Amino acid sequence: MNRLAQHGLLTLCLMAVGIGQALAHSADEHAGHGMAAKSASSERAQVKFADVALVDQNGKTVRLEKDLVDNKIVVMSFIYTSCTTVCPVVSSIMGKVQKQLGARVGTEVQLVSISIDPQRDDAKRLNDYARTFQKGPGWSWLTGSPQSVNDTLKGLGSFSGDVKNHQPLILVGDGNSRHWTRYYGFTDPVVLSREVEKLSGERNAHAKHTAIAMEHQP
Repeated sequence: MNRLAQHGLLTLCLMAVGIGQALAHSADEHAGHGMAAKSASSERAQVKFADVALVDQNGKTVRLEKDLVDNKIVVMSFIYTSCTTVCPVVSSIMGKVQKQLGARVGTEVQLVSISIDPQRDDAKRLNDYARTFQKGPGWSWLTGSPQSVNDTLKGLGSFSGDVKNHQPLILVGDGNSRHWTRYYGFTDPVVLSREVEKLSGERNAHAKHTAIAMEHQP
């Protein structure tokens, strides 16, 4: 084997080792989040909103239920800004939902992303992070004191106690009807948008039924 061929073979071997290490590193990071990307699933959920003060990406104090959930159809995710594997994918999914729903986000629909690492994720850090994914109004990124965030996560069924071992989770629900669904894994944005459409249709049907009933009252 001539020197050129030997050099080429050595280069291929080094590339193979590098790719293998990168894949192993990626797999380890995903394992740390306790899920496989392909195992998307959903279930109906009961949620409870802790009456605590949180802070959005603009530094404004908000209460989740009163200020963001009441009278809205909500799509909610749980992330932290130093996560380099799962969380950017979840935030990208949320961004695609925002794009699909268009101008309804910020009016009928509210997007919410809650940091599960409030000790490091302050309002400024969330604001910087949000710019990568958010294209328009109607998306609040929340943090707060560790106690307030933990109480919030526990009520929503998304508290793990270990930042690096949380499951990718998106909640979709109607703040009026209290119908909520948890979506685990990397859920197709189309599926999430369809759930929003379904909830919107149910809301409109209920409003129409109520209006007809009131018309026929003596």
